[in-house]
Amino acid sequence: MMENMNIIVSGLGGQGILFMTKILAHAALSQGCDILGAETHGMAQRGGSVISHLRIGRHQGTLIRAGSAGLLLSLDENECYRNLAFAAPGARLFVNLDRQLRPAVDAYLKDKAMTWHSAPATAIARQINAPFSTNLALMGFFAAFDNDLFGADRLRHVIDQLSPERFRQVNFKVFDAGLAYGNQLKP
Repeated sequence: MMENMNIIVSGLGGQGILFMTKILAHAALSQGCDILGAETHGMAQRGGSVISHLRIGRHQGTLIRAGSAGLLLSLDENECYRNLAFAAPGARLFVNLDRQLRPAVDAYLKDKAMTWHSAPATAIARQINAPFSTNLALMGFFAAFDNDLFGADRLRHVIDQLSPERFRQVNFKVFDAGLAYGNQLKP
């Protein structure tokens, strides 16, 4: 279990950023971790920037300082780029993207020893006829690379607890499709 971890979840209003953060927070809580969280967003405006700060472990404040997030999950490419300043050297980044990185960003990530993983989460969700569940496709993809605090079984359990009954089965299908995509890419 990780003692202290800072996580940024970013995207656009309406993409489910707050639900993703809630899943991560509940997964950490289920392991006895302390958590603090805050959202900075224009949620009233659909499509506006949404950034969620989740701090696991003992911390003094809710907002993550620039250069101190060990994990960045982003449902939008541009929001990922916009929030790279939060990422610490060596951070892991997971983004909804179906093509290669921009060369300048690739060079920056290499310079900072950051690990980048991308998946076409929107396309994965659409294949299951659940276009509003891109967030769960990215969560599944991320779970393929994390066997510690946010392993697939733990996240599935939290999704089961937090999903409304009418969405539960489709949420599992989208999560599992993202997980399968991630498992194909793992070394």
